[in-house]
Amino acid sequence: MQRVTNCLIINNHQVLLLKKPRYGWYAMPGGKMEPGESVQEAVIREVREETGLQLINPQLYSVATMVKESAQFPTNEWMMFTFKAEQFSGELVEECLEGELEWIDLAQLSTIPTAPSDKVLHRAVIERNQQIFATFTLDEDDQLINYRVNQG
Repeated sequence: MQRVTNCLIINNHQVLLLKKPRYGWYAMPGGKMEPGESVQEAVIREVREETGLQLINPQLYSVATMVKESAQFPTNEWMMFTFKAEQFSGELVEECLEGELEWIDLAQLSTIPTAPSDKVLHRAVIERNQQIFATFTLDEDDQLINYRVNQG
């Protein structure tokens, strides 16, 4: 099973997102965990590598099982740990190999293209400040087939 971490970085009523070229979706900075890393170590490392920012005390808000039956093992099921951080240090990199970094107004978050599962996470974490545990089932194009959410 693959494990990934990502983070909603909030600053001045904006969230830092990464526009990924594959679907043109905006995604949270983050990526795959390395062997032996804690989820917090992984999100701090991944965010620093992609953005240049050093997260300060990121808080875990969601643990989600992502199921994609059309994919080959080990990417047919993975765990995604989503954090939120409102404090960081450092300077944002000018170029990111993963896509384009952009600060998005929180009021516009529901109108930009994102993965359908991310929309569920954004509503819970940003709009409701709510911790959730979820299972998302995706089709071969990463579209949401169904999902279950339990509140923390």
